[in-house]
Amino acid sequence: MPRSKPATNQAADLRVQWLHLDRQLCFALYSSSLAMTRLYKPLLAPLGLTYPQYLVMLVLWELDGLSVSQLGQRLSLDSGTLTPLLKRLEQQALLERRRAQDDERRVDIFLTPAGRRLRAQALDIPGQLACASNCDLDELTTLTRRLHELRSGFLQAAGE
Repeated sequence: MPRSKPATNQAADLRVQWLHLDRQLCFALYSSSLAMTRLYKPLLAPLGLTYPQYLVMLVLWELDGLSVSQLGQRLSLDSGTLTPLLKRLEQQALLERRRAQDDERRVDIFLTPAGRRLRAQALDIPGQLACASNCDLDELTTLTRRLHELRSGFLQAAGE
């Protein structure tokens, strides 16, 4: 009769198995993000936007007139990353940066008419992405909600 491994060896083996790349949540999220960004590239090309610029526009289409710091908080980007994005979008005449009248240290971001019109060209992008995912809208909604919860848990664990 074969002998079974001691419980401590089985636990150690399980811990080693969890170190396999394909079992890592971080890698699944990372590689999915890369794949999604590649998928977005041809969808955004007709709009003349990169993926990070698209994210900025999404926020401004929701709520125009945010400050740079509010926009950065919403996108989880620091001003060093956000400022070049905003400059390029301003050069494309999609938005304008204005010093706040009540506090000239604050810079507010406003869509131009061209930036507002661009929204109509972007309307089909979420549907195209959903189609490529092979998920129905309920699945995508659940997955998105769950990822928000996961991010919140990670931020809380990191003390943020």
